[in-house]
Amino acid sequence: MPLPTASDSHVDAILTNMSVAYMQDQSNFISTQVFPVVNVAKQTDKYFTYAKADFMRDEVKKRADGAESAGAGYNLSTGTYSCDVWALHKDIGDQLRANSDDPLSPDSDAVGFLTQQALIRRERQFVTDAFTTSVWGTDVVGSTNFTKWSDQASSDPIVDIDTGRETVLSNTGLEPNTLVLGYQTYRALTRHPLVKEAYKYTSSDSITTSMLANLFELDRILVSRAVYNSSAEGGTASYGFAAGKNALLCYVNPTPGLMQPSAGYTMNWNGLVGSSGGVRVNRYDLRGSGRPADRIEIEMAYDNKVVSTDLGYFFSAAVA
Repeated sequence: MPLPTASDSHVDAILTNMSVAYMQDQSNFISTQVFPVVNVAKQTDKYFTYAKADFMRDEVKKRADGAESAGAGYNLSTGTYSCDVWALHKDIGDQLRANSDDPLSPDSDAVGFLTQQALIRRERQFVTDAFTTSVWGTDVVGSTNFTKWSDQASSDPIVDIDTGRETVLSNTGLEPNTLVLGYQTYRALTRHPLVKEAYKYTSSDSITTSMLANLFELDRILVSRAVYNSSAEGGTASYGFAAGKNALLCYVNPTPGLMQPSAGYTMNWNGLVGSSGGVRVNRYDLRGSGRPADRIEIEMAYDNKVVSTDLGYFFSAAVA
C-alpha cells in the first residue's frame, strides 16, 4: 500500500497549538523544565565550551607604577548537539468520524493520545540522558555511600544534600539550585522525621516542594510523577514510574547565554516547518492511497544535552 505523500498532508497549526497546550498542562512530566530551553535553527551544530580551570585561577597580580598589567586568557573548545526526530501517528477512519457526535472530537482525542505518548517518550529519554548513573561528576548510591532516605531512623537527607551542594560548589564555584526527584523519593522526603521536625512549629500542613526547597536552600524542586506501561500492545500491562527512586542535585542557569554555565540545556529544533518548541502535528489525507481515513501525526525534535557534568550530583537508589 503506498504511503501518503507530502501533497496529501499539511501541518495543522490548530492541532499543533492544542498539543503544545496539552503538554504545558501536564504537571506530572518535568523533562522540559529541568534544563534551560534553547530553540535552535539547525538539527545538529556545535557550541563553545570554556575551560573551567582558566576561570577558577587567581591570576590578578600587583601592579608596579607605570608597569604593564598581568595578562590572562581562557581556552575554548567545542561541543556538539544533535536533535533526534521522534514521531507517532494515529489514523481516524471515516466511519469513526461519522459516528462521532462532534466531527472534530476524533481529532482532539487523537492529539491528546499522541501528546501523552510524546510526553512519556520525552520523560523516559530525559531519564536515559540525564537522570541516571555515569553521567554526572559525582554518583552516590543508597546503602553504599549514604543511608537510604526511606530508613527514617538512620538516614539524614539534609546532611546528604548539603554534602552534594558542597561538592558541586567546591568543584565549580556555583551552588546547586535545583533538585530533581522521582516520585517515590519525593514521598520519602516529605515523610522523613528530620524534614517534618524542621517545620513542626511553623506549619501543620503537609510538606510541599516549596517547603523542601526552603529547607534544602534551593530555588526549586521538580518531581517526576510520570507513569508508563512497559508491556507491548496486547500484553499484560506493567506500570511503573519513569524516573525511578533517584535524585539529581544540579545547577541550571535560568537564563542561557554564551558564557553562562549550566548542568545542561534542552535543544529544541524548530527547523521543521510549522513546529512550535520543537513539536508539530501533521494531518494526512489517506484517501489518495486508497484508505478512507485521516492520519494525525506528532513529531518532536530535541536533545537533552548535558554540558557541565561537574554541576550535577546524582543520588541513585535513594529510597528502598
